[in-house]
Amino acid sequence: MNDTAQTSRPSTTEFIALMAMLMSLVALSIDAILPAFHKIGETFQISDENELQLIIGMVFFGLAVGQLLYGPLSDSVGRKPAIYLGLVLFSIGSLMSALASDYDMMLYGRFLQGFGVAGPRTVATALVRDQYSGREMARIMSYVITVFILVPALAPALGQSVLMISDWQTLFYCFAVLSMMGMVWFGLRQPETHHKDKRIPFQLGRIGAGALEVLKNRKSAGYMIVAGLIFSCLISYLSMAKLLYLDLYQIDEMFPLYFAMLALAIGAASVVNAKLVMKYGMRSLIHISLIMMIILSAIFLAYMLMIEGNPPFVFFMIEMMLVFFFMGILFGNCNALAMEPMGHIAGVAASVIGAGTTFVSMAFGSLIGQFYDQTLLPMIIGFVLFSVLSLGLMQWIEKKKEA
Repeated sequence: MNDTAQTSRPSTTEFIALMAMLMSLVALSIDAILPAFHKIGETFQISDENELQLIIGMVFFGLAVGQLLYGPLSDSVGRKPAIYLGLVLFSIGSLMSALASDYDMMLYGRFLQGFGVAGPRTVATALVRDQYSGREMARIMSYVITVFILVPALAPALGQSVLMISDWQTLFYCFAVLSMMGMVWFGLRQPETHHKDKRIPFQLGRIGAGALEVLKNRKSAGYMIVAGLIFSCLISYLSMAKLLYLDLYQIDEMFPLYFAMLALAIGAASVVNAKLVMKYGMRSLIHISLIMMIILSAIFLAYMLMIEGNPPFVFFMIEMMLVFFFMGILFGNCNALAMEPMGHIAGVAASVIGAGTTFVSMAFGSLIGQFYDQTLLPMIIGFVLFSVLSLGLMQWIEKKKEA
């Protein structure tokens, strides 16, 4: 599987599907677990609902830490070995969570899952950057995200289906099996894109220098933070999703369906973005999407403050679908703009940008999650605040660039 000379290059369609599959392990390990929240809580006797959010938070923590390793490692040993290592660690973390005898051990397994899946998540971005740049990279990333979104759309339904015939531990065994299947597909079909003559020794000094270059670049660092702030909105929703559907609207069995509807709104946005970005450019689409997120979230917040209790479920779904649509426009474009100046250090840049985005989103998204008080207010206030900050930061980046 490491003989790149004998590995035929997949078609663009297969490449998109393969990258989406590798990156979707993150979403699968998060979203398929959501229906099992209360069962896991019962198993380990966790009474505090907000403490259950650690099941999600530990994956993101592992993801943030892991992303700092895999990009530089892939610059040193190649893209494929770095992805193999990540997939193996993800499988070990999955088995650790399945076999855990207490809640702490399960959380350690979740951290290792996140740390492992950071490999394919980070290096897949570098693989795309190795072969594409500019608007073409944004187009490919949009298609990858489109396929990738199908996984979180279906994952809760898959998770609930497994729970109907087995226990929550079986979900983690399934994660390990899928990881190994992905490794075989990747090994057989994807050639190495970072060849030996371009590799750089793995040195902490070089990693630090690369990180400093990313952080000192206004465009890369700025759009990394914008992506993190917007991703905070999604993390706050993921942390509270199962709880708020059940607490506010008494929805349990139909949760996977409504969750899928919102995930597909992001997927639809990625399809639209792939078609529009070549014509209008990334910056214009980001600017319009941020303005729409602010308007939609602010109107919904004002409406909630005017009424007593929670808004009707249909209003909630309409609001969330519209917000998630514009959120979906932002993800691929922000990442592409952050990576664009860093083609010469794509591996380190993918790590730093990915880790920075995840640290920002985890910090703010988890903070909003801890304010959950069985109402929608903390989440919607977060949407408004993070969108406004993102728009202000984008305007600062572009004004400085023009100057």
